Amino acid sequence: MRAELILDAAAELLLRLGYRRVTVDDVAERAGIGKGTVYLHWATREELFMAVFRRELAAASDELAGGIRADPAELLLHRLTRANFLAVNNRPLLTALTLADPEVLGKLARTRHDTEHQAALDDYLRLLAGHRLVRADLAVEELTYAWHATLEGFFVAQSHADPGGQAALRRTADLLAVTVRSAFEPTPLPDVDLAGLAPQAIGLLTKIRDTHRAQLRRAFE
Repeated sequence: MRAELILDAAAELLLRLGYRRVTVDDVAERAGIGKGTVYLHWATREELFMAVFRRELAAASDELAGGIRADPAELLLHRLTRANFLAVNNRPLLTALTLADPEVLGKLARTRHDTEHQAALDDYLRLLAGHRLVRADLAVEELTYAWHATLEGFFVAQSHADPGGQAALRRTADLLAVTVRSAFEPTPLPDVDLAGLAPQAIGLLTKIRDTHRAQLRRAFE
């Protein structure tokens, strides 16, 4: 689809040159179309680049939901945190978004793009708390804060680490999972029907995927 080609071109240029240096003319030339065609889909340059990140967020949400479908135990906090860490780090644009990288995002770094994700992840923690799959001595708000801070710390540390390929990234993800399990989950975990709980967790992830896709679909029409 033409809109997909435009997004592919914009994503490539954002990573290579950064927000400040990429123009709509650049995107049109890279996609092999006229500048006016880009504006048929997105009214402004900012909307175009926001769409690039929405597509990435939708894909990551879909990946996490797919992991739970394949194995309901993936809904456990330490396992979903590990999967989320890998999903983001394997998508350079999402890594830049998570770290609010000003080189890639420019003024978009000052804008929150993950509101839907944040709300859904908070709901996910409440779901786990309701089934005693996270520690009960912390209020959900406290748990949410501490978990987000832990995850953010690993993202920042990873951004400063020497590149080590996928094996090194997976080892870091494993360390994150161990940290989350030790800090936030009860020992032992209660006997819960994870297969029965999985549709609710998948539903939260699917909701944010569909929210992003709905925004994208307007430009595709």
